[in-house]
Amino acid sequence: MIAAENRTVYKAFGFQVLSEIPLPELPTLTGLQNSEEIVVEVADLTTLWSETLTPNKYFFIKENLCLFQIPNVAIFLVKEGNKIIVSPMEGSAEDQIRLYILGTCMGAILLQRKILPMHGSAIAIDGKAYAIVGDSGAGKSTLASAFLNKGYQLISDDVIPVTLSEENTPLVTPAYPQQKLWLESLDQFGMESNQYRPIIDRETKFAVPVVSQFVEEPMPLAGVCELVKADSDEIEILPIQRLERFHTLFNHTYRNFFIAQSGLMEWHFSTCAKMVNKIELYQLRRPMTRFTAHDLTDLMLNIIQKGEKVSD
Repeated sequence: MIAAENRTVYKAFGFQVLSEIPLPELPTLTGLQNSEEIVVEVADLTTLWSETLTPNKYFFIKENLCLFQIPNVAIFLVKEGNKIIVSPMEGSAEDQIRLYILGTCMGAILLQRKILPMHGSAIAIDGKAYAIVGDSGAGKSTLASAFLNKGYQLISDDVIPVTLSEENTPLVTPAYPQQKLWLESLDQFGMESNQYRPIIDRETKFAVPVVSQFVEEPMPLAGVCELVKADSDEIEILPIQRLERFHTLFNHTYRNFFIAQSGLMEWHFSTCAKMVNKIELYQLRRPMTRFTAHDLTDLMLNIIQKGEKVSD
């Protein structure tokens, strides 16, 4: 059980995070700065939960409010784009609570602030951001790690915050300097698992700090690559065109089922409409039968650095 303690000031997603709950994944700040704040508090939400939810429902969402329960972990309340309240359950693990604070809760915070949260990893290549999106298990973090092995930098892993400049240029704000990699990926990169902390106790997914290869400032988003697993034994890259570009951005918005219930469908469509003609979107199909992360990075870099368009 987590007990409330003095707030520590952290930096994540372009905000300073004042938290009663320790968040060791995040860089700490020495004091409050002139930037917007997100507050993380511990409080008892059991009464609010019992009054709000119907049986067998785990989420209650409306404009500027997201209330949800993870059984045996905690009840979480996210509101007004600046506050996360956590009500831990008896015997809950701190690692699991932090996982939801930095994932689902931060995704809700970004949506409430009308910042587009994409689900994937973002890498800095030649001064521009490239987002690798895909379903769970597609290999997003593994592909991002292959780029890091080539000397490129991480901007975000899991939740990618995208905003629009005054000229409607999409910008990616750095999240925090950590990747999450499965044991199989560590093995492929020659990384010893005993050097890293499991994301959750007894889990085979590990937290991998990347402080020395982390971008500190926002970067323009130049491309989105949808990574998918395919039955073929060959790598294939295809352009994403016309309305499929909207579908791709919606499908890979983090916790996209929040959007309609939060009254944000019009905003989401408008944001995507301003983005689709300013970025490259393509689908990268990888075989399931072998490890291809290094081959995929070479293919992507070849296209990016030559400035070529992906053709059918």
